[in-house]
Amino acid sequence: MSEPSTSTPSPRQPPDAPMPAASPPDYAAVKQRQQATWASGDFAIIGVTLQIVGESLAEAADIRANERVIDIAAGNGNATLAAARRFARVTSTDYVPALLEKGRARAAAEGLDIAFREADAEALPFHDASFDVALSTFGVMFTPDHARCAAEMMRVVRAGGRIGVASWTPSGFIGQMFKTVGRYVPPPAGLVSPAMWGTEDYLRQLFGAQAASIRAQPRIFHFRYASPAHMIQVFRDYYGPVFKAFGALDPAGQQALEQELTALLERSNIAGDNSLVVPAEYLEAVIIKRTPDVLH
Repeated sequence: MSEPSTSTPSPRQPPDAPMPAASPPDYAAVKQRQQATWASGDFAIIGVTLQIVGESLAEAADIRANERVIDIAAGNGNATLAAARRFARVTSTDYVPALLEKGRARAAAEGLDIAFREADAEALPFHDASFDVALSTFGVMFTPDHARCAAEMMRVVRAGGRIGVASWTPSGFIGQMFKTVGRYVPPPAGLVSPAMWGTEDYLRQLFGAQAASIRAQPRIFHFRYASPAHMIQVFRDYYGPVFKAFGALDPAGQQALEQELTALLERSNIAGDNSLVVPAEYLEAVIIKRTPDVLH
C-alpha cells in the first residue's frame, strides 16, 4: 500500500515556501505493469477457491433470470458463473485474455451461455445503460484510477440498476498481506490503496453522488491450506502480485518476506498446528443507481 511521501525543501527554497504539487500517477504505465502482473503466475488456481464470494454477491445483488449482467475485472469468472447459474444474460470482461479463457472453459464445462470480452474496467466498450447489474469480486478494486472505474460502472448500468462489489478490507488478512509485501516492493507512488474499496466511506465517496442507496456488509472468506508454507508457496507460484514481489527481491529479501508472511499466517490461523484456516475480511456492497427523477 502506498504511504504518504515525505520530502524536504530544496536548499534554495525558503523554509516556508509551499511544496510543489505532486505529479499525478502515470495511470497508463501503471496499468500496463498491472496487466503483466495479473498475467503472470496463474491466478485461476487461487481464483476458483473464491467461488463462494461470487455466489454470495449474486444473492446480495438479487440477480434474476434474463437480467443483463456484466462482470467487470472478472478474472476466471466467479461472479460470472454465479450470475449465469441464476439464468441471467452475462457478459464477462477482463483485460487479461488468459483469465477470460479460464472462465470460458468453466462456462463450457457447465453448459452456460456466457459472452466473454476483453475490456479495460476504466474504459468499458459498451453503451450507456447497457446492463441491469454490474458485478465485481476482488477485481475493480485493483484498477489504478478508482474514480474513473466507478464512473464507468455507473455509466453502463441503467437507472435503478445495481452495482455489486466484493473488496478486501484494509484491516483484514489480505489488507495486511498487501502492507507486508508493500514494505519490500513499494507500490507506485500516488496510487490509492486498492483496499480502500473495502471501506463503506470510500464507496460513498466514489458512488454517492449517483447512488440512491449503498448497502455494505463485512463478510469473511476462509483461506484453507495445509500449512503456512503451503499457502505461501501457492501464492508465490500463482498469485501475480506475490509472484512478482518475490521475483523482484534478492535471496535475502525473499527470505525476509517469507518470514514475515509466515508470521502473519501463524498469527491469523484459527485451525491449530495441523492445518491452516485464515479468516479474511471483505466488504460486500450493493449500490443502487439513482433514477433520473431524483438526480440533483
